[in-house]
Amino acid sequence: MPRTDNGRKRPTARTTPTARRRLRHETPSTVAVLADETDFAAMRRYRSFRFDDHTGYLRQVDGLLRALAAQGTHISLALFDPIAYEEYCADTRLDPDTPTSRTRYTADVAAAGARLTYDGRPLTRLLPDLVRAAEHQATWEYASALLELEPGEDTGRAAFARASKILRRIVETAGDGRHHLVCSVSTPDDANTPLVAVVEAERHDGALRLGESAALLFCTVLAAGIALGSPGGVVLRTTRPGEPETVRGWCLDGDGLRPLTAGEVFAAYCTDAGTGEPVPPEPGVEYLAGVRLE
Repeated sequence: MPRTDNGRKRPTARTTPTARRRLRHETPSTVAVLADETDFAAMRRYRSFRFDDHTGYLRQVDGLLRALAAQGTHISLALFDPIAYEEYCADTRLDPDTPTSRTRYTADVAAAGARLTYDGRPLTRLLPDLVRAAEHQATWEYASALLELEPGEDTGRAAFARASKILRRIVETAGDGRHHLVCSVSTPDDANTPLVAVVEAERHDGALRLGESAALLFCTVLAAGIALGSPGGVVLRTTRPGEPETVRGWCLDGDGLRPLTAGEVFAAYCTDAGTGEPVPPEPGVEYLAGVRLE
């Protein structure tokens, strides 16, 4: 092999590609995908975006993910937002009708948002999880912004501490079983589109399993409702082996939650929110009063 003046081996046409392939395996990749037909249609106005239909586009992205994974590449999946992309190009004075601009947007914006690690599942099965992750992040960012707008340095911090205590108390009083908690809080911008957060918890013989990121989102949303004094509430659905499912509820009241009566819980679940008409109760479900959390 040819050598340099200092005696080291000089890279040849044969060795350099091999080294580059090794580096390629150690370089992570982010793929930003257009999740729905509306976003796909928005990108078709660009001539350089050469895809004809959303189904075919998703098939090509799925093939790309599998090819990258076969090379040993770590892949993160993100959402491509056409509106955010247009704003990004305007701010950075980039031509939006080029693949290079789309690449830069993916690296600078999409990769910084909600992401999902590619695990080999088909893209059609991954997309719902990715969309859900993006929704959770957007909810958390909005709820956090509401807390920051509250006057007083410690208002948001105190509300979050209060919300954390409430969540802990609910799970403690719920006892053993699988628990599904939903917190819903009206927002100042649109009371018809509340902030919603969900926590799945499991308690057995005193041991508790609780997702940290879901709990953070739940407490942030609840804290926003407490700080703003917004209408809202929490619903707890519990499942235990050999027992009927139970549903309990609370509504936001000042800096805490007021337990609903069994009748109020039943009415909330057995009334159509759109029409106000009664709907049949779920079979095998007991509607119980919320417990006091103090």
